[in-house]
Amino acid sequence: MATHFFGLKDRTFYHSHAVGRNEFAGTGFRNPVDMAIASDGSVYVINRSYENRPDGVHMTVCTLDEEYISAFGEYGEGDGQFVWPTAVAIDADGNVYVADEWLNRITKFTADGDYISKWGVAGSGQGELNGPSGIAINSQGQMVVVDSKNNRVQTFTIDGQFVGSFGSEGDGPGQFNLPWGISLDSSDNIYIADWRNDRIQVFNSAGEWQQSIGETGDGVGQFNRPNGVAVDADGDIYVADWMNNRVQVFAPDGRFITMFRGDAALSKWGKDKLNSNPDMIRQRNIAYSNDPTYEQKFAHPCGVRIDDQGRIAIIDHTRGRIQVYVKEDEPVLR
Repeated sequence: MATHFFGLKDRTFYHSHAVGRNEFAGTGFRNPVDMAIASDGSVYVINRSYENRPDGVHMTVCTLDEEYISAFGEYGEGDGQFVWPTAVAIDADGNVYVADEWLNRITKFTADGDYISKWGVAGSGQGELNGPSGIAINSQGQMVVVDSKNNRVQTFTIDGQFVGSFGSEGDGPGQFNLPWGISLDSSDNIYIADWRNDRIQVFNSAGEWQQSIGETGDGVGQFNRPNGVAVDADGDIYVADWMNNRVQVFAPDGRFITMFRGDAALSKWGKDKLNSNPDMIRQRNIAYSNDPTYEQKFAHPCGVRIDDQGRIAIIDHTRGRIQVYVKEDEPVLR
């Protein structure tokens, strides 16, 4: 698929492959909600699982080439445990941070998953948290936290000391209604998925509102509960349009470029499982006979990240996998 804008580079996107399968442990994911990609290509995927299956709550570490590395974390309220994990970020030293909206805290791990520390206090005062969701680390090494139920964004030092905040409840510019996902660009501009307001809001590094993208609906440029956002090296903006089961792509100025609805084929891990389970093959063939697009399309995409190769990794929440797209840039003929 390709889209042309006068004065802008042509964008050509294609689907590369899928990573993962639905599993409560091991080589797969269970209700993944966010991921972070380290400089060495390791992908840290948060599995939120179900409330009645807390054994599936953990972090899976793999690569976008579908190489399984390890897993760490488990359900609970102790050090290094999660209840409702929401977001993950990685600092310049490779340490991993996980936000938990139930425990209202941020937990720090080594790259290998060893517990280091935690911080966070529940409340609505400055520096307190109520349902932290998206987290990101800026070029100054500070953590920017989407404080969802307080309808604001807060900035902390990496060890949890309050720096500042912006935002309030509402639907005006710079206001939020249960914000969720976050992304930072190379200039530390802040992109927030304003979930209940069905839009993306963009702020500069000081928290000053710059623009809003989108409105409620299912048409082009409209959203139904967007919950993930990412910005690539060209400034293009990718939005996980959760309830519309798609990802929309916008130019830096907010103009619509294209959308992805999912094009997945069976992953390597999925093939391995089917090859050892003939009954699953029969069930899958029945599903495909009723709907040839079964398994291809997104089911509640909820997170988007860009790796160092420019690959676009999208969490396909209900399907328990990551779909990977690639963007090719070509000059526009004039």
